[in-house]
Amino acid sequence: MSGTDPFGTAELRRAVLQSWESSPTRFREDANAEEDLRLGGYRDRLLVELAQNAADAAGADGVLRVELVGRELRVANTGSPLTATGVAGLASLRASAKREGASVGRFGVGFAAVLAVSDEPQIVSTSGGVAFSAERTREAAAELPGPAEELAAREGAVPVLRLPWAVADEPPAGFDTEVRLPLRPDVVTDALMAAFTDQAPDLLIALPALTEIRIGEKTWRRVDEGADRLVVHGPTRSDRWLVHRATGTLSETALAGLGVEARHATEWRVTWAVPLDDDGTPIPLAEDVLHAPTPTEERLSLPARLLASVPVEPDRRRVAASAATDAVLTFAAECYPGLVGKIAVEHRTALVPLPGFPLSDVDDKLRQGVNDRLRVAAWLPAANGNLVAPLESRVLEYISPELAELLKDVIPGMLTAELADARHRRSLHVLEVRRLAAAEIVDAVTGLQRPPQWWYSLYDALVPIESADPVAREEFSALPVPLADGRTVTGVRDVLLSHRDADPDPAALLSTLDISGLRIAHPDATHPLLEKLGAHPAGPAELLDAPSLEEAVRSSVSDARAGADVRPLAEAVLRLVASAQPRDWLGALALPDANGDFRRADELLLPDAALLEVIDAEYIGSDGPLAVLDEAFAADRPAELLRAIGVLDDFAVHVEEDPVEADDDFPDSRHWWAEQESAQPENWPPARFIGIRDLDLVADDCWPAAIRLLVRNPETLRALREPNSYSAWWIARYALLAGQPPRHWRLAAAGELAGLFDAVPDVGLDDEQLRITGVRSELVIDDSDDAADLLERLGDPDRAVRAGTALRAHQALADAVASGVVDPAEIDLPEMVRSVSGAVVSTGRAVVLDEPWMLGVLEAPLVIAGGSPDQFDAESLAELLDLPLASEENTMQVVDEGRAQSWPEVARVPAACELLGITVPTGEVRLHDTLRVRSSTGEQRVHWWVDRTGKVHAERTPDGLARALAWASGSWHERFALTALLADPEAATLLR
Repeated sequence: MSGTDPFGTAELRRAVLQSWESSPTRFREDANAEEDLRLGGYRDRLLVELAQNAADAAGADGVLRVELVGRELRVANTGSPLTATGVAGLASLRASAKREGASVGRFGVGFAAVLAVSDEPQIVSTSGGVAFSAERTREAAAELPGPAEELAAREGAVPVLRLPWAVADEPPAGFDTEVRLPLRPDVVTDALMAAFTDQAPDLLIALPALTEIRIGEKTWRRVDEGADRLVVHGPTRSDRWLVHRATGTLSETALAGLGVEARHATEWRVTWAVPLDDDGTPIPLAEDVLHAPTPTEERLSLPARLLASVPVEPDRRRVAASAATDAVLTFAAECYPGLVGKIAVEHRTALVPLPGFPLSDVDDKLRQGVNDRLRVAAWLPAANGNLVAPLESRVLEYISPELAELLKDVIPGMLTAELADARHRRSLHVLEVRRLAAAEIVDAVTGLQRPPQWWYSLYDALVPIESADPVAREEFSALPVPLADGRTVTGVRDVLLSHRDADPDPAALLSTLDISGLRIAHPDATHPLLEKLGAHPAGPAELLDAPSLEEAVRSSVSDARAGADVRPLAEAVLRLVASAQPRDWLGALALPDANGDFRRADELLLPDAALLEVIDAEYIGSDGPLAVLDEAFAADRPAELLRAIGVLDDFAVHVEEDPVEADDDFPDSRHWWAEQESAQPENWPPARFIGIRDLDLVADDCWPAAIRLLVRNPETLRALREPNSYSAWWIARYALLAGQPPRHWRLAAAGELAGLFDAVPDVGLDDEQLRITGVRSELVIDDSDDAADLLERLGDPDRAVRAGTALRAHQALADAVASGVVDPAEIDLPEMVRSVSGAVVSTGRAVVLDEPWMLGVLEAPLVIAGGSPDQFDAESLAELLDLPLASEENTMQVVDEGRAQSWPEVARVPAACELLGITVPTGEVRLHDTLRVRSSTGEQRVHWWVDRTGKVHAERTPDGLARALAWASGSWHERFALTALLADPEAATLLR
């Protein structure tokens, strides 16, 4: 090599030209290969490739300057100058001086990028210069026969970078090498420089050996702030980046698929970088490309930039498919948590790749690898101050620092409360962090043993959650609650809450008792949330509603008889009742009686109870259903309080809502129930049952006094006046007044019942009191017993029953049968019955009148009736008495047919009907001067008749004609008025 040709360019040209001359095909191959690089892989990578060369030359603290001098682009850099080996690499297609070390460029093909803008590139360096020229190459090729033909075929297109010429020139001061590119006319300089401006900041990140890039008058400079932060200061702004770097050595297995020269690069290098704002908050990337270390075309959707030493294709646009590539990408994924760990804990989830369609195969592999590593690496901040891996962590569904603090030692891997914020939700979901909603919180604390104050703090922390989430409210009802007795129970709804300010606290009073199932919260754990979740304030009323207390009361008598001391329970219950409405079941409370035993409160009488005056003494005592309360016990407590829990002073009333059957605690209630159900099946069973207790215990001779007690007490009086009252029903049948049940008697004022019922003797009760007990004031048939009693009285020959009374009694009996109140099958048939004459006649001779004209031929002492046939149901009365109807005994025939005449034509009939407002019948009547009927026993005269065919017959007399007209017109009750009007059809007749 000479001083004018330090790089031996003449020898290089000679060797290339010789190869072209000996093989024109080689010329064409070189031209095509260079053309592929110029038009394909390196068409828009000019600054990137020159910057890579500058970085390799600099090694560290390199400076790159780009400027335009006229139409010539000049790119100068600091670092190692050009060498002969480097020139040889530039003039070859696949050979490079950068065989060893951590250089960026490979294979010497990157310089081909200059052909995108220039046909006459030059490189000047402190060690010498070299130039390439399309024109001079064409001239040299034209002198060779074979290449000349190819040159013509290619229209003058030649491989520019195969023939170098020495250049004697110097780089600018301060720089060691400068690439000079005379621009082709088609290159737009403004666009070119703008593209360089866009690329400059990223190149300073990708190429650590460069610290400064100048594009025209603009300068970018990178300043490293420690090992993991850098700032790129540009003309208009400064960009901050957080970086995480790692290196390692590829295994022989990973290198096996690479070329010989590539296998010498055994070191892998990875850098993760993410931009930061001025406060150090990461600014996740939405989309980027893989840098190797300069940009490729492998699109990525990761939040951070990856710069990795992955093998790339010759054009450096795509990664090369190889085991080494897979290994480097795997190492990159493993390093990613290192970058995340350098971010402030509250921002770390911003670097989690979120679900989405991968932008490339490399993106897909990296996303999966990064998230896999993030799931198992410890980088999330736990509430206890440690770092924890996502798969081992838990995060609250709700933002609650207080709750997180309480649960940090309860739930392994409990994350800080801030990570419950919605902005972290998607990231944590990708990493499979389990969220702790209400149900999971309840599960986590169930079974814990903590002081009551801890539980109070927990409830306090849960208040905002319960208020905002109805589902949480339901789940929280299963929370544990510490009790006053030291236990901790699961579930809020049956818990009773102490009153901290109550003196004494009724809940605290009960908590000292051994009441199974009574759950009273510890005062220090009592929180308003518990009440919202279903716990009940433990005031007197709420305590009385506690099922466990009711159960304790109901079993107190048996407990006492088994030897348990039930007095504390009685004392506690009485104190509760003193401040609350009593409950029906309090009557089961065990209290001491006068004999030293314990009895139910509702089986005890106050020592001075009014009932003691009327209850039979044999029913009071150890063997009786009632006893007297211990006198000393009664003296220490208000009688009103004792009465409130069921201790008897007066008759007690029992009320049962919506009964479905008779209450066997009340005598004969099944009989009463059956009667009522039969009488009114559509309204049965009743909405409620009201019964007065202990009526069957009244002494026989004390009923007047008992009635006065019952009437004096408003509660028992209402029970007696209740519609269909059981108690009134029972008293009427089983109480005794002057030795007989009240229903045996009538009031003295009830004269219409005289003869049937005797007036009640003077028993010291007024009429209203007597009426309430069942003494009769009117004729009423309530059941079959009433009907049987009435029939017996009607058939009693010793009773002077007036005819009208008998008629009304028979009508009432017929109505009772017709309405279903009385079932004839339940009645024993009487032997004697009361006829319309007032006489008593054997049932074997009597008939029930159903056709009024039959009275003309029947004997009155044998006729039974309940009034006019249009006023009562003769068939029902006949069924009850098992007697034939008069019509069934009728064998009479009219002796002669008489003279037929239509009703409107009969004299005085239209006038009489008009005066009474009766419609004149449309049929005929057969008129007789004398009307006679015949039977087997002979003939009888009658005034009117209706024969078997329905023909109406009448004598020409007002009496006979009036009855026939009343029957035919359906106005039987007007028969007497018609009689008068037919005799004198004037209005004055009605007024007399």
